[in-house]
Amino acid sequence: MADGKTVGYLQLAHNEWDPAAKASRTKVLYSFGREDQLDVAGIRRLVAALCRLLEQGEALVATAPAELRFTESKALGGAFALDGLWHALGIDAVMRRMLVTTRMEPRVERILFALVANRALAPSSKLGATRWIEHDVVIDGLDVPVVDESCYRAMDWLIDAEPELGRIVFDNTADLLNLEVDLLFFDTISTYFEAEDADAPVGRDERGMPVADASAAAKQAGFRTLGKSKDSRPDLPQIVVGMAVTRDGIPVRCWSWPGNTADSALIRQVKHDMRDWSLSRIVWVADRGFASAANRRYLQRAGGHYILGEKLRGGTAEADAALSRQGRYRHVADNLQVKEVRLSSDLAEDRFVICFNPDAAIRDAAIRARIVALLEEMINGSDTLSRDQRAELRGVISTKPGLNRYLRTTPGGLLRVDKKAIDAEANLDGKFLLRCSDPKPSAEDIALGYKQLLEVERGWRDMKSVIDMRPVYHRVEARIRAHVLLCWLALLLIRIAETKTGQTWAAIRDELQRLHLGTFTGPAGSFRQRTELTAGQKKILAALGLPEPRRIFEATPATP
Repeated sequence: MADGKTVGYLQLAHNEWDPAAKASRTKVLYSFGREDQLDVAGIRRLVAALCRLLEQGEALVATAPAELRFTESKALGGAFALDGLWHALGIDAVMRRMLVTTRMEPRVERILFALVANRALAPSSKLGATRWIEHDVVIDGLDVPVVDESCYRAMDWLIDAEPELGRIVFDNTADLLNLEVDLLFFDTISTYFEAEDADAPVGRDERGMPVADASAAAKQAGFRTLGKSKDSRPDLPQIVVGMAVTRDGIPVRCWSWPGNTADSALIRQVKHDMRDWSLSRIVWVADRGFASAANRRYLQRAGGHYILGEKLRGGTAEADAALSRQGRYRHVADNLQVKEVRLSSDLAEDRFVICFNPDAAIRDAAIRARIVALLEEMINGSDTLSRDQRAELRGVISTKPGLNRYLRTTPGGLLRVDKKAIDAEANLDGKFLLRCSDPKPSAEDIALGYKQLLEVERGWRDMKSVIDMRPVYHRVEARIRAHVLLCWLALLLIRIAETKTGQTWAAIRDELQRLHLGTFTGPAGSFRQRTELTAGQKKILAALGLPEPRRIFEATPATP
């Protein structure tokens, strides 16, 4: 230039071989103009446009300096969302406050959250969970590797903290979701262990927790013991797990008992344990396993009420009288019809509601027809058998309750299909009977309230299939109890996420787990940067009331 300055021009050029001249020729593809007047924004747009032609990883390598290496990627989204809900419920603050009075390390709260997140996102054993925490997921505040022993110490502390923690978590959950807790649904399941022997008998306190200084006479069955199995595995030791759920499907508390504990006594302990909680007037809803007279009296203490299922077969005199009353059904919702019957005051003070599902009645009739056909096939030609042979066949059928229900034996010892039993069963097709102590709700509300007990059953299904409560990789009672509590906390966070987003947890988890945090390392140091948020991820975080995670998590300069 005239002033003596040197001006550079930038061009994108490509060398091509000229076979005639047998030399390389330079071909200018694009001219960027003067170096001091470079259109940087335009170059960025050009590079971005070219990168769209490449895979994401190839574009990163192509645009990064040669020394910058992409060294690690961990899932961020799922744990970030769960941690946000954990904080919104105040679980972290409660635990830290309780830990101050102990000699436990402060990161116990972080370890317990990580174990809960593991149940919700990638259920595994505690050994598998520690590997998952270290290599596969980003847990804020837990960058140092976690060893198995730290997990076990944290779980042991959780057992002692659960009574106070459970009450505060319930209060905060009710505030967060603006829950109207007027119905509490309660139900139990059993979960078995692949173990040959049941646990040895132990002494227990009023909470059912083991104590060491009990006499031999005062000892009760061990925790993992034989009992009435709901998993069709009566040959294996088991425990019983109970859960109280709101009408919105939120599991507010969880319990575990020895495997031989009868259902009839459990609901009384549940009500006793929740007596100090800030609950409004409560109507307890449970199935027919909890409908004993003792349970009914207990649930009505302090003005409480209940909606309980009643046995249709071999039930009480009240149930038989209710089923015999005539009346017209009223349509409630979908395929549900209801009819309330009034009994004389000397027979029962409760209200009885008969519910009828026409579709279920068709299914019940079809199932019974198949059973009767099988029974007829088994006894066909039995008149020609000897008395001993017929007795043997009768014994075989007696081991099959479905078949035995429709079998009768004549005075002469002949085997026949019981037509009266079939007619009696047909009268019950598609029906279930409810017993309610509350005079206020309508028959329709009673039926719909009981139908919501399905929320508990959905919780059990998710406990088994989503959170993988079984198999349990523990033998010590305290660790098994802690494992159940971790599963409950995971289900609590899952239900809150589903309630606030209107999506299933499977859809939420799949979308959020695509949000990753990448680690990049170069001569100047390293930094961690998240992937870009998708529209689905932004929508979920907004529905949960959570901020977007920061773009750059940390930048660490290289050590001189």
